[in-house]
Amino acid sequence: MTTGLIPGGQPPDRPKGTRMPQQRRERVGHAALPVDNRPRSSVITARAAASFEPVGRSVATARSFVRDTLQGWGFADVVDDAVVLTSELVTNAVVHAGTHADVLCLRTEDGVRIEVADRYPEREVPLQSAAVNMGSPDREGGRGLQLCAALAARWGVEYTPTHKKVWFQLDLPERPVGTRAAGPALPADLLPLADGRVRVAVVQIDREGAITSWNEDADDLFGYTADQVTGKPLTDLAAWPHTPGTSTGIVEALRLSRWEGSYGIRGADGRVTPVYASHLRVRDTGGEPSTVCLLVRDHERAVLQTPLRVPASDTSQVSDGQSADPFEVFIGSPAPDDLDGLLQRTVERARDMLDGDSAFLLLATDDETELEVRASTGLPSARQRFARVPVDAGPGRYGSARMPAVHEDLTAVPGAVPLLGGTGMRSVVTVPLKVEGRLTGSLGVAAEAPGRYSNEEALRLQFAADRIALAVESARLGELERLRRGSLSFLVEASDLLAGTLDRDQTLALMAQMTVPTLATWCAVYTIADQASDPYLSYVLHEDEELIDGIKSLLSKISPPDPVPTPGARVWTAPAEVAHQAALRTSMRSLGLTGGPPHQISSGIGPTLATASAVGGETVVLPLVARNRVIGMLTLGKPTDEHFRQEILELAEDLSRRAALALDNARLYSERTAISQALQRSLLPPGTPHIEGVEVEVIYRAAGEGNEVGGDFYDVFPISDGAYGFAIGDVCGTGPNAAAVTGLARHALRLLAREGLSGPAVLERLNSAILDEGARSRFLTLLYGEMRLRADGSAELKVVCAGHPLPLRLRQDGTVEAAAEPQPLLGVIEDLELYEETVTLDPGDVLLCVTDGVTERREGTRMLGDDGLADVLTTCTGLTAGAVAARIMRAVERFASDAPSDDMAILAMRVPELQKD
Repeated sequence: MTTGLIPGGQPPDRPKGTRMPQQRRERVGHAALPVDNRPRSSVITARAAASFEPVGRSVATARSFVRDTLQGWGFADVVDDAVVLTSELVTNAVVHAGTHADVLCLRTEDGVRIEVADRYPEREVPLQSAAVNMGSPDREGGRGLQLCAALAARWGVEYTPTHKKVWFQLDLPERPVGTRAAGPALPADLLPLADGRVRVAVVQIDREGAITSWNEDADDLFGYTADQVTGKPLTDLAAWPHTPGTSTGIVEALRLSRWEGSYGIRGADGRVTPVYASHLRVRDTGGEPSTVCLLVRDHERAVLQTPLRVPASDTSQVSDGQSADPFEVFIGSPAPDDLDGLLQRTVERARDMLDGDSAFLLLATDDETELEVRASTGLPSARQRFARVPVDAGPGRYGSARMPAVHEDLTAVPGAVPLLGGTGMRSVVTVPLKVEGRLTGSLGVAAEAPGRYSNEEALRLQFAADRIALAVESARLGELERLRRGSLSFLVEASDLLAGTLDRDQTLALMAQMTVPTLATWCAVYTIADQASDPYLSYVLHEDEELIDGIKSLLSKISPPDPVPTPGARVWTAPAEVAHQAALRTSMRSLGLTGGPPHQISSGIGPTLATASAVGGETVVLPLVARNRVIGMLTLGKPTDEHFRQEILELAEDLSRRAALALDNARLYSERTAISQALQRSLLPPGTPHIEGVEVEVIYRAAGEGNEVGGDFYDVFPISDGAYGFAIGDVCGTGPNAAAVTGLARHALRLLAREGLSGPAVLERLNSAILDEGARSRFLTLLYGEMRLRADGSAELKVVCAGHPLPLRLRQDGTVEAAAEPQPLLGVIEDLELYEETVTLDPGDVLLCVTDGVTERREGTRMLGDDGLADVLTTCTGLTAGAVAARIMRAVERFASDAPSDDMAILAMRVPELQKD
């Protein structure tokens, strides 16, 4: 193996603070190699390694690996240089050499050594006998090595038969013991403000994500004691910002070696406290990993936030005297990968560049009519984020965001910059961000003192805006594409859920559950029954269940929004205004300021203030339009001082269209079902009459979902004094068409029987009535009989069985026999010759009448049949009519596992046994 350092000596203008290694030269052929003569006595205290595939995305992954590793080791001072060098060397390996890249990080007492190896040893570095100029930084070849020469304290190249390895050493600057990072000394009036005592919550999380440690400041900040939260997952308390289509969350953040950022913690009172957190991944003495989380209120983030290593102005020149990329001069290198990070870095650098008190950046909507606040510093960002202002607020250049503008004193032109209203800012400079002549955003810097900015500052800011406009637009389009992909998945899932139900109440619940918390913090659904009806509050949901009742009570006291069919979201200010007034009145009442007796502050003020905070942000209303009619409104809301972003409103509009159609379909289905059930109930007998001396029990099951009446029917009715008619029949088929013939048969039987006709005459006339229906007629089987009680306690029955399953008689001794003979069915031939048979039921006897849905019950190739029914009936000796019918139905249901496919009716009549004296 040969080892050597790339020749060329010390490059000009080496950055201050770096050291050149001690070298000596030896002759190797015709080239001179500078050989490292420095003692290698540094002890390696930690190492981290990773391998990356030969694909473009591996470069970004490698950068993240090195950044996380060095931050976890506490080497924030050299992170930026290490990331830049690693990025270039990994690019050489995976892009130019086309091989895997192996990255090894070694921690020593004095600094860090990083090795990047590829599997292309033939790609040698040319050896020179004298210093050479490696060319412009814009040239692809050799740029990584040039950066190593400019930034690293020591570096070199090693070859093996299978690998080529480039390594570099970054030494830590000398600093006092215990100093991790330091910023400049500041006057007291420039220090960040904090409310009272700064509380730093210290929370330790084990490898499973459960809380193991909770200090007193955490108790003060969030209201939980250590006993209440120990052992619970932090995810139960954390309110992590969620965007459709993304999966990064607190679980992933807790696995990183180090992480800083903002999220929320839901306190014991149910309110979410915005916090700024610093996470550090550590191991205990037993080797178990855990995460230490330091949390402060979000507006106190300066307490924890890691300061930048060097100001942007220090990077304006590279080591060879050539100007650096203006974008990197302004943003710094490496630039943030995500849009929010890039925008936040932009406003911070813009503020520092013009020595301002605040800065803001707004992005234009697709139609370029409005600007949406996406990043700010020095302003109440929670109140301003995603707020929208018009692009053209007035005539002239000062009223449009399309041109640079300088305002020396905003008090002279109130409302000129709506975003700064009530912030105390006096002077402001704003410039547009444009890509190919199209307005994509606006960048502004403001100061509390008047007259701070002139055209010179506007030109400087415009120059910076021109440098970053394309990068911002590219990042915005990337974020928009990810959001739209997530939105598409969200809408597909929502459509499937909405299409899976036709129940109105379930549809309302699904609408609310899909919007909270993905799109909004709370929502309310208003429905409109018809054009003459007022909107009705049908459903309310909040991500905190304890606030639902308060919001529902509040909305019930407010006039609902107007049912305007115009598509799109419109702002509804009534909930926030009424909630604020109610909270104010409750607070004054509790403090005894209304003339009445003072009350305890805790009596009612908590829920009222919590409700006011919950609905105090932006509230929008989207119409639910289906079939050219407004059937309701979907109301979405945010908590105090929060706004909706435009992409979320567009997604909500798409969801509202699908939800409106699903809700209208559920309404139509409910109406159809109600009408169908009402008509079907009219075909059933009004009730079973009480017959003195005879027990009668009927069980009826109609096949088909939503059917109460099918092709089977029954009836028991009085004919004259002491005489009762009974019938059980089966119309061919099931469903509404069969039910129509059912109604004809049942009503005709009652009319004809009460005319005094015999059983055969009744059925013959019914047969003619069915045939008169023509093509709508259906044949039917019918068992009809008349029953009279005798003085000895028995019952005399005269029956006619027209093609129906034969009735069975159960005697007291347990024998079962058919009680009639089969005759032709009805609705087939015109001339019927029917006759009636007389059956006597002695005390204790049972007459069982069923339809073929009972006897033809199947399980595979087996069928219950007449014999199976008779076997079950033999076990019913001594049972009442109700018990007999129930046992028969239970046996039929157990015979097969599938749901019945045919209508079933069971009619059981029993003559009770005579009471003995």
